[in-house]
Amino acid sequence: MISYRHHIVSLVAVFLALAVGVALGGGPLSDLGRDDRPVSAATAPRGQAASAATYGDEFATASATALYADALRGRAVSVLTMPGADPDTVSALAAQVEAAGGTIAGTYDVQAALTDPSEKSLVDTLGSQLADQLDAGAVSTDASTYVRIGQLLGLAVSGGGDVPSSDTSTVRQGLAGAELLSSPEDAAPAPAVLVVLGDSTNAAILSGVVTGLADRATGVVVAGSESGLADLRAEPDAGQAATVDGVEKPLGQVTAVLAVIRSFSVQGGSFGASGSDGAVPVT
Repeated sequence: MISYRHHIVSLVAVFLALAVGVALGGGPLSDLGRDDRPVSAATAPRGQAASAATYGDEFATASATALYADALRGRAVSVLTMPGADPDTVSALAAQVEAAGGTIAGTYDVQAALTDPSEKSLVDTLGSQLADQLDAGAVSTDASTYVRIGQLLGLAVSGGGDVPSSDTSTVRQGLAGAELLSSPEDAAPAPAVLVVLGDSTNAAILSGVVTGLADRATGVVVAGSESGLADLRAEPDAGQAATVDGVEKPLGQVTAVLAVIRSFSVQGGSFGASGSDGAVPVT
């Protein structure tokens, strides 16, 4: 039997999806009321689409706390920013995590060299050296360069389950020493990781990093713009991580935190205005 709360969440999700559809000028209602007569600027105000988009953001902001239902109470989330991530978007996402009852365990900044194709030799060498210093099984021995560095990132920000804290510290220090990752001091690992994209990153590199990260964290949500996620979504190996587009706006930020909540029990999924699994995760 569907619970009352689940029913309400489903209805809200429908309204959010409609808001996105109206904002984009598409969806099942886009053809209603049309006829063959030419439409003038006076009868079709230019601000109509903007008003619809604003409504979607206002609706998401107003209903976010009720939607979250304190589902992150007692849970911690690590934030991992990719090169060029917008600080305002990162701050807004952190505020939404806290609105859901969660805490930000730490914010980690991936440095440009880690995703720079010309620095692959550095990434490969360091990854191999760190893997040799860790307990057996901490990193897959047959992992490729960027999957391995992604697994190491997972150990640094989420702890990777039963991995001793000494391994976590070793990885953080190694990545920081090579100027591949900036880590907060004394931050505790967190099982869920919210990755915030920035400038365009090579799709294969990003896919490898996200794949490795998802191998070690309980849940991974990658948040970015629609264009920034397009290539990652086309990579089949990144399927364990959920993706959410449109996070530069409140509607996408709320959706991203709903995906984080979901990631504690269900991994993967593609959400947002162009998400293949729907506008909003509801399970």
